[in-house]
Amino acid sequence: MHYNGSIASDTIAAREEGMLAAYAFFSRETCGRRWPEEEHAYRGPFQRDRDRVLHCAAFRRLSGKMQVFTGEMGDYHRTRLTHTIEVASIARTMGRALRLNEDLIESLAYLHDLGHPPFGHAGEDALNECLGEEGGFSHNRFALTLVEELEQRYPSFPGLNLSYEVLEGQRSRVKHPARQLTLLTVTPPLWETQVVDAADSITYDAHDTDDALKLGLVTMDELREIPLIRELTGALEDRFGPLEVKRLRKALVHELINRQVTSVLEAVEQFLATHSPANAEEARRSEFRFAVDGDLARRKRELESFLYERVYRHPELIAVRREAQGRLQTMFHRLVDNPKRLPPKFQIRAERVGVPRAVGDYLAGMTDRYCDEQFRRDFA
Repeated sequence: MHYNGSIASDTIAAREEGMLAAYAFFSRETCGRRWPEEEHAYRGPFQRDRDRVLHCAAFRRLSGKMQVFTGEMGDYHRTRLTHTIEVASIARTMGRALRLNEDLIESLAYLHDLGHPPFGHAGEDALNECLGEEGGFSHNRFALTLVEELEQRYPSFPGLNLSYEVLEGQRSRVKHPARQLTLLTVTPPLWETQVVDAADSITYDAHDTDDALKLGLVTMDELREIPLIRELTGALEDRFGPLEVKRLRKALVHELINRQVTSVLEAVEQFLATHSPANAEEARRSEFRFAVDGDLARRKRELESFLYERVYRHPELIAVRREAQGRLQTMFHRLVDNPKRLPPKFQIRAERVGVPRAVGDYLAGMTDRYCDEQFRRDFA
């Protein structure tokens, strides 16, 4: 059967008209792409964006980039890739419940951590310091560099030529990280973007708790010092009786996610009970922001403070991070001093953006393992 663009466009529009709420962002409203393209025969614009991110090299490399814990600590814990998939899953769940545009949500979720360098936030801090005189380094900004410039998958244009709304959602994170979403003073992101940012926060709270317990960095008894954990584990044991730590850990992760997702959805429902945004633009300009509500927000912050002090600053992790930062900084300075050691692609890029930025871009694209291998081979 032959499909043509008009049939596909009509089908997508009809499906969205029947499924999406008035405040969702409809595919027909997209501002398009920087380089115009014909409509695809059977995929909407945000489906195409999702697929372009999903199939790009930078997305695959997320499997080799640490989230919080290093590969030396085993293979149970999350990587940037598994974190991204979990964020996409939770964001789509909320988006479907709220009748938002799931294709746009999924595209935004797959993109949101694409720009992370090797060694997580430790690597980002190292590159930010190295590039201090060049404007610093931000993984959110580097994600845009990847999809707008560095990924070369199509002969007609540089980058992935993503839709305006997907790029806009990522740009909102450059100036306003997800954790500071309530502090926005400029035009807020679309609700689809806010859903992804909320899902990101929910996800890392739950899986960092899970990974820390599994790796033995904290014990369940220590976690019970946190009111939210004490409440959730108590409720689980009231429901199921005494549970061995392994089963309790898994049930706790589920409850952490469910409690927060429910809180966000209930907050939206309360807002919609007294407000009726006529379209996506009106919704984003309202005072409502996606976040866990009420007392849960305070208890969530208590958990995050505990994770920061007892897990992210665990001596074992700090030692690994410092060593990784030292390797990245050594590689950066030596490559800046001798840019001919860069791959040809980045030597060409250095002529346009300068040597320091090109070196930073080169290092930021590496996986943890590849970075270590290059250091041992050429810089140790």
